[in-house]
Amino acid sequence: MAALVGIARMAAESPRLEAKRRVEYLEIAARSYLTRCASGRVPFRWTINPYRGCEFGCKYCYARYAHEFMELRDPLQFERRIFVKHLDPVLFKRELEALPRGETVALGTATDPYQPAERRYRITRAMLEVFAQTSGLRLNITTKSDLAPRDLDLFREISRRHYFSLSMTVTTTDPELARAIEPMAPRPDLRLNAVRRLARAGIPARVFCAPIMPLVNDSDPSLDALARAAASAGAQGFGGSVLFLKPCSRQVFLPFLEERFPHLWRRYRERFERSAFLRGDYPRRMQDRVARIRQRYGFDRIPPPAEPELWPRDAQLTLF
Repeated sequence: MAALVGIARMAAESPRLEAKRRVEYLEIAARSYLTRCASGRVPFRWTINPYRGCEFGCKYCYARYAHEFMELRDPLQFERRIFVKHLDPVLFKRELEALPRGETVALGTATDPYQPAERRYRITRAMLEVFAQTSGLRLNITTKSDLAPRDLDLFREISRRHYFSLSMTVTTTDPELARAIEPMAPRPDLRLNAVRRLARAGIPARVFCAPIMPLVNDSDPSLDALARAAASAGAQGFGGSVLFLKPCSRQVFLPFLEERFPHLWRRYRERFERSAFLRGDYPRRMQDRVARIRQRYGFDRIPPPAEPELWPRDAQLTLF
C-alpha cells in the first residue's frame, strides 16, 4: 500500500477527541482555512468549513466526497468520523484580512457549521469571533440547525462590519419526510423557529429548499407550504435548488430510495446513471416554479441590504 500523503496522512494521524455510540470525533490540523471555489454554479468565491464530516446524515448529501481525500472510501464514514479543525485565530484573521474588499465567503458548504460537534468544540463560534474583528466581506452561513441563534451577539457585530446573511436549509415542512431523509438534523419547525428568532433580532435569514427532489418534495403545494412558513417566520428570502447526486451520494441515496420510495428507485437510477445532474427541462421548470412562489409571498420585493455601519471606505473619502 502506498504511503499516505497530504490531508490523508493528517487524517490518519489525527488524535481522537471523543467517541459516542455512533460517532467518533478527531482533531485535525489545518494548513489554511479559506478554500477558493472556482465553480460557476455557486455565488461565492471562498468557502470555510470548520469541520470535516457531518453528523446529520442527510441521505442526499453531496459533501461525502470530502472524506475521499483522506482515503476514507466508505460514504457512511462522513457522518461517523467527524474531524474537528484546529483553529489558529491569528492565522485565520490574517487570511481574512488578505482578501480584497467585497469578496464573497460561504461558511458551511461541505459540513454543517452548527452540527452537534459545535456544541462541544465551538469552532464555528471561534471563527465568527475573528470575523467580528475584521470588516469588508460578504459572508453567508448555511445550516439546517436551530443552534445558530446561539451566536446572535456575534451576528449583530458581524453585520456592522460585513454584509451578512444566514441561509437555513429546510427541505420540507413534513416532519416525517424530514426525519426519513435527514435523520439526525433538527425538525423543520425548529429550524423555522430559529429563522424567526434571527428575524426578530434584525439578522437577515433566508430559507432555502435544497435539494428539490423529483416526486418527493417538488410539488407546488409542498414548496408553497414551505415558502408560506418561511414568510411567516420573517425570512428575508426564499429559494431552492434541484437534487444532484455525486457517485458517493448515489451509494447512500439510491438504497434509501429503494427502501422508502421503491416506486421511484428505477427512475432515479436511470436518470442519474450517467450524470450527477438532471438533464432535460426539469431544472428549468423547478426554477420557474420557485420563482412564481417567491412572487406569491413577496420575496422578490425585498429591498437589498443597506451598507454595514463599519464597512471600510477609501481613506480620501473620509476627508469630506
